[in-house]
Amino acid sequence: MSRSSFYSGRPIMAAAGVFMVAFLMLLAVPAEPQPLTDCSTVMALISMCSTYITYGTPEPLPGTPCCDAMTTLNMIAGAESTTCTVCRCLMGLIASYSPNASAIASLSGLCGVSLGFDITPTTDCNYF
Repeated sequence: MSRSSFYSGRPIMAAAGVFMVAFLMLLAVPAEPQPLTDCSTVMALISMCSTYITYGTPEPLPGTPCCDAMTTLNMIAGAESTTCTVCRCLMGLIASYSPNASAIASLSGLCGVSLGFDITPTTDCNYF
């Protein structure tokens, strides 16, 4: 086999490999974000703020794990199909942690994010 015929098929094989990888990546990406169906994601994110929720100190700052979790929660709540669910999960947390409900309510403001609704015991999540 001559050297030129050995290398002549490599560009075609490389292009086919790149195409196959790109095709598989397209199959792996969902067409639209999956809806939030329960509160486990919200609970996991809020748990990053458990020290503040439990003790009221130290206040979370942007860039801390708590505020990073709130930023992620903000992205989840930003999808129209999940805002109501996120709201209901947070209202359930406020009911569970009634002595520290104000700590939960203050998280978005301390972290500089807006969830699109106020976190208060009287918030009606049906409007979202």
